[in-house]
Amino acid sequence: MAQRIPPGGRRELGLLNWGIARAGARSIRAPQMNLFNVLGQHKLLFLSFLPYSGVLLNWGKLPKRDKELVILRVGHLRNSEYELQQHRRLAKSRGLDSALQDKIFAGPTAEGLTDRQRALLTGVDEFVLNRDISDNTFADLSAHLSREQVIEFCALAGHYDTIAAILTTLRVPMDFPD
Repeated sequence: MAQRIPPGGRRELGLLNWGIARAGARSIRAPQMNLFNVLGQHKLLFLSFLPYSGVLLNWGKLPKRDKELVILRVGHLRNSEYELQQHRRLAKSRGLDSALQDKIFAGPTAEGLTDRQRALLTGVDEFVLNRDISDNTFADLSAHLSREQVIEFCALAGHYDTIAAILTTLRVPMDFPD
């Protein structure tokens, strides 16, 4: 499909956002980071997007393994090849090997998942597909996560669901050729 808003360069992004996009691409060892090259064309929005995204991805209260499990499941549910391409790589560096990733894609009933992983996957499925989490699932999540972590879980799932929709709607091209 044709790109609706093609990735911008230095002129479209401005010097600051162009530099941020270039640094982002280097950090993932890609020629471009097209999500940044598209979002960066809205200068103020992009600058507010970065800290929030950074907290959700790299800091906060959830362990990074849990974050990647959530992001991979959202990417799978939303059929977001861009998110999956980015986060399959990152998840491996955070301890989620290919076998565990396959279980994440199979869903919460997959054999070999921990109770915590099942609760997270069930929570993602309900949050993304129903826009809500049942009382039983909330209780399961709360048995494994603190109050702050439950809040962060919802923010993380919602954020990556939104990114998946932006990527699809704007037809953002992949960063890697594979």
